[in-house]
Amino acid sequence: MEPHRSTTPFGRRSLTLAHVASQAAARARPPEKFAHKWNVFRAICAARSRLGVSERALAVLDALLTFHPETILAGEDLVVFPSNRQLSLRAHGMAPATLRRHLAVLVDAGLIVRRDSPNGKRYARKDGAGEVEIAFGFDLSPLVARAEEFETLAEAVRAEERALKRVRERITICRRDIAKMIVTGLEEGVPTRIGGQGPADWIAINDMFRAIVCRIPRTATRAELEPVADELALLSAEVLNLLETHINSQKISANESQTERHIQNSNSKPSIDLEPSLQEGRDDDFGLVDQDNGALPRDEGADEANAPKLATTIKAYPLGMVLEACPDIVDYAKQGVNSWRDLIATAGLARAALGISADAWREAQETMGIPDAAVMIAAILQKGEAIGSPGGYLRALSAKARAKEFSIGPALMALLRGKLAKGRREAVG
Repeated sequence: MEPHRSTTPFGRRSLTLAHVASQAAARARPPEKFAHKWNVFRAICAARSRLGVSERALAVLDALLTFHPETILAGEDLVVFPSNRQLSLRAHGMAPATLRRHLAVLVDAGLIVRRDSPNGKRYARKDGAGEVEIAFGFDLSPLVARAEEFETLAEAVRAEERALKRVRERITICRRDIAKMIVTGLEEGVPTRIGGQGPADWIAINDMFRAIVCRIPRTATRAELEPVADELALLSAEVLNLLETHINSQKISANESQTERHIQNSNSKPSIDLEPSLQEGRDDDFGLVDQDNGALPRDEGADEANAPKLATTIKAYPLGMVLEACPDIVDYAKQGVNSWRDLIATAGLARAALGISADAWREAQETMGIPDAAVMIAAILQKGEAIGSPGGYLRALSAKARAKEFSIGPALMALLRGKLAKGRREAVG
């Protein structure tokens, strides 16, 4: 008599139409069809989001596959029948209740089929020759029947991941280009209106830039990021056009002295109020010493007779820690931020892009010290739209610093904790 293979689960477990469909698909596979079990498993891992299975469920499937002695899944003998204890051991000690829950997930996803015995136990009955006549446990036939489907899903997921990576790279490049071009436009006093049309000034362009960037979700799909990438690419092209138009309109004389005067004039009175540039290679009037590169640059625009008496030592916060908490400040640097000198010079440019006045910037330097003031500019930039009025916010911090009620450390720690929490959320998502 031909043994009857069960189609319904033991006990209180219900039978669904999805379960019936999985069993029908497994029976319909050609007898000669086979599949490499680990290739199929890797495809399922790649497509797990499409199949609705978790990493823990995949760990159980991995354990089940180890109970099939052959690497190739073929023929009718594809039922494995480990006990819960054996299966738990191979699933890295998974708790029994958790194991049962993930087995149910695999069945519901159509990856395995239950072949339950009359009493619910898993075992194999052998004939007189010692060959397995019938086995009760988990049938791996769906893995063979759906092997091509799993590979197609996996390739679709991989293609989506590649497309998402490309659009993220595009956004990163556009952000870097726009930020540095804005800094160049501010420094060089490049006009932003051509023929009476265009943004009012570089601050307005920076506001447009920040408005686009702040719309980027923390965890975004490719469909959500592509419109943002298109907007940033368009803005980048428009900003580049402003710079190129300005270059083409300049009348450069062959006379070296005239050329030198032209360069001096283009920097002496920019259309946007900028901080005085920092000159490298000179000792600072206030005794500031860069931990890595010796003397910090002097503020050329300061009146030496009335120069503010700023803090005289670099704070004990490592530069690497500051950049870890405030990575966006690097976008405004000409050649990266490799020293405190670079950070302070870049903060002077970034504060103008934030709309912080030179007076508020000098007040912060006086009360906090030049290094801490630069760190706060980086922190304000990192907070983005969370700070409605960067200039007012910096003045409020300066007032707290004057009253000895402010320390830079907690601000950095808050940003680092926020970054760590974001990373954890993205990892879970």
